Amino acid sequence: MLRGYHRFYEEYGYVLDILPRPTRRVPRPAQLAGRAVELIGDKYFTLLEAVLKRGVSVSIGERLFLGRSPESKVAFIVGRLNYYELTGPAQAELPDIIERIIVANEERFVDFFNKSQPVSPRMHALELIPGIGKKYMFAILRERSIRPFESFKDIKSRAGIPDPVKLIAKRVLEELMEERPKYRLFVKG
Repeated sequence: MLRGYHRFYEEYGYVLDILPRPTRRVPRPAQLAGRAVELIGDKYFTLLEAVLKRGVSVSIGERLFLGRSPESKVAFIVGRLNYYELTGPAQAELPDIIERIIVANEERFVDFFNKSQPVSPRMHALELIPGIGKKYMFAILRERSIRPFESFKDIKSRAGIPDPVKLIAKRVLEELMEERPKYRLFVKG
């Protein structure tokens, strides 16, 4: 057993694409399998393939409960996916859904700007976000030492960053596209 290994399970996920059947072999009876969906989890940004319960309809962008519950629309999770296993429409939908997740969890991501630390003696975690270099990093550090940020609007006005939501979404997408990123800020794997 791997020491220090911990699995992260998603509780909710957003539908990226709807498939007629699972792309992988399903180790369950065929009569249980309905249509398949490709999802992204809203906590750890895990890409998943799941099978819906029979007779259930969902739409792209819909938030689904992934746990075991009679009200859940998901029958079972087939497995994890990487970015390149997603269908073309799912890859196209991904940036918009990531931005929706970030806006819905604004407090969590604003907290990142308030509490992020250096990842090495020469690099700060803020610099790993595309579009944030030394200049913006020092502006963020200066402003958060005066008073913690309260919202994305506050970050935008006080630190002068163009659009924090788009910058974070870009970083999440980079982490999903890389097989083994050196630093993981938002995606758990």
